[in-house]
Amino acid sequence: MTVKAYGAHASDRPLQPLEIARRAPGAHDVQIGIAYCGVCHSDLHQVRSEWAGTLYPCVPGHEIVGRVVAVGAQVSAFRAGDLVGVGCIVDSCRHCQDCDEGLENYCGHMVGTYNGPTEDAPGHTLGGYSQQIVVHERYVLRVRHPQGQLAAVAPLLCAGITTYSPLRHWKVGPGHRVGVVGIGGLGHLGIKLAHAMGAHVVAFTTSESKRAAALSLGAHEVVVSRHPQEMAAHANSLDFILNTVAAPHDLDAFLRLLRRDGAMTLVGAPASPHPSPNVFNLIMKRRTLAGSLIGGIPETQEMLDFCAEHGIVADIELIRADEINTAYERMLKGDVQYRFVIDIATLAESAGA
Repeated sequence: MTVKAYGAHASDRPLQPLEIARRAPGAHDVQIGIAYCGVCHSDLHQVRSEWAGTLYPCVPGHEIVGRVVAVGAQVSAFRAGDLVGVGCIVDSCRHCQDCDEGLENYCGHMVGTYNGPTEDAPGHTLGGYSQQIVVHERYVLRVRHPQGQLAAVAPLLCAGITTYSPLRHWKVGPGHRVGVVGIGGLGHLGIKLAHAMGAHVVAFTTSESKRAAALSLGAHEVVVSRHPQEMAAHANSLDFILNTVAAPHDLDAFLRLLRRDGAMTLVGAPASPHPSPNVFNLIMKRRTLAGSLIGGIPETQEMLDFCAEHGIVADIELIRADEINTAYERMLKGDVQYRFVIDIATLAESAGA
């Protein structure tokens, strides 16, 4: 079947209306009518070939929510009309240790929702800036939020799980002091999640203007990282730091804030490397500097259920499909609070249906 989409034919060309093919649902497939798709900074990196290996045409989008249209004959967990989501993963090998443990995100053969290998035309996966998608049932997630929150649920499928997974892995909870560095698409959800888990949350920002916003998101304290005295006041005080900043910066300034055996996990993915940290900031307090990549399917479902239980959604700005190029430029300037989401209903009109 043919559906309308938005994508690019080259790294130096804007996104534009496209028509793309979707396979007919197989026995274990779920066909989803997409209602909303979040706009991730990864979309911009990939579509503009800032990350190597972009395949064109490139249709981004891996923060997908909508309703099931049809299911294959062997599908029992979903039926037409169900509210569902699709995140960053649409396939994996399904038999390695990572897949067996529900950590498909670390499978060496993980297939991304866009720009991944597939037998479907045109030979690579095409993402959620489109009217429909067909996905194997293993990689489809149930959404339990109310229908009225659906647009704001979309960013949970990437930004939500990217921040939730390290918080859970490092067992953040009551009694913990947690730093969240950066108050953007990832960071604002990190603050909400850490707060809901019962931690004392310290938000770090370079912008004095974001102090009030961070408190409203659930931070207990806010530190402007450009102020040395504010940073020094938190030395050796944090159990865990979630660093969401997607630009190269001085990691030592934050490593010094960790207690003995504290950990800082990087989830932001800058286009160029961070300056190397000073080894003594690690070894003198047995600190850990780590990374984390999205999350597996079971943990992503756990995250969605946790967010539904605690009323957590992203703070979003809903845009039309034909506003995506402007949204990319605004995103580069940090001019969004805190995530753009495309109303896919506007795509048909934008594409000249």
